[in-house]
Amino acid sequence: MASHRRPKQPSRARISVLTAAAATAVAISAQAGAASAAPKPTKDQVKAQVDKLNEQAEVATEKYDGAKEKQQQLQKQVNNLQDQVARQQAEVSSMQGTLGQLASSQYRSGGIDPTVQLMLSSDPSQFLDKASSLDQLSAQQTGTLKELQEKQRKLDQDKAEAQDKLAELDTTAKELRSAKSEVQQKLSKARALLNSLTAAERAALQAAEDAANERASRSAPRVSIGGTTSTAGAASSYAAAAIAAAESKLGSPYVYGATGPSSFDCSGLMQWAYARAGVSLPRTSQAQAGAGTTVNGLANAKPGDLIIYYSGMSHVGMYVGNGQIIHAPHTGAVVRYESASVMPIAKIVRI
Repeated sequence: MASHRRPKQPSRARISVLTAAAATAVAISAQAGAASAAPKPTKDQVKAQVDKLNEQAEVATEKYDGAKEKQQQLQKQVNNLQDQVARQQAEVSSMQGTLGQLASSQYRSGGIDPTVQLMLSSDPSQFLDKASSLDQLSAQQTGTLKELQEKQRKLDQDKAEAQDKLAELDTTAKELRSAKSEVQQKLSKARALLNSLTAAERAALQAAEDAANERASRSAPRVSIGGTTSTAGAASSYAAAAIAAAESKLGSPYVYGATGPSSFDCSGLMQWAYARAGVSLPRTSQAQAGAGTTVNGLANAKPGDLIIYYSGMSHVGMYVGNGQIIHAPHTGAVVRYESASVMPIAKIVRI
């Protein structure tokens, strides 16, 4: 007779595990559905995000510019100090050689005086610090030893300063690499966003930017000054020359860290243009904000004034009159005219 057994019932624990797994699967499915249902950003939304990333990249660019300028200055100081240390070391070695000849002469004449032995120690300052009397030395020997002591002290001081500058240079190099990486990350994100658009959408954005450039170019009134194209009513003759120089670079591409003559970032263009007028400006927009006299409001601005933008003073343009500036806007754009109020103004400076 066949045996009939009741099927084994699943345990409560197994039922709980299966229920939890099923719930998790439903949740994941729901999240996946929500993700797939997320709307693709519109062309205008992408543009807004790209503009924000470009603004952030320019903040990082100004950090990069500042670190690069500091690195160059420190490298120059280190080179000068190292050259100075080498010259001083040669002088100290020469004087030690002279004292060595004196010691040799004294030895031949009956032994080395203890004071001369002390003079030839690795630290010449020991003599003046420890000797109880200078009567045992001739006036010439005393003068030579004092001079050697002073040169050794200066040599040690310059060596220490060179080491400090080298450490500072290393720190600045790290800051430079960090700022460069930050710029590249922001620009990479901006490119990825633009690449997410269709070819037609990208073409539409480019056409809109080209149209804005054309409108700005037509609306900037210019007159001839001294044989060059510039804006009337400049704050000074060198301001007019700086405007003419900047205008000669209309259409040049923005490249972060660039100071001309074929590409520029915002502060690089200002520095290059004013240099053509014989005026030296600092490298960054933050430093340029302190390079002249503050002007109270856009209504009082004159052509040639620098307009500094954003609370962090991370962008700068040159006022050319009629409510317009000339500037290098951001990566992907070219040197162009634009409304002076296109960005929040932090400060206006007359050079």
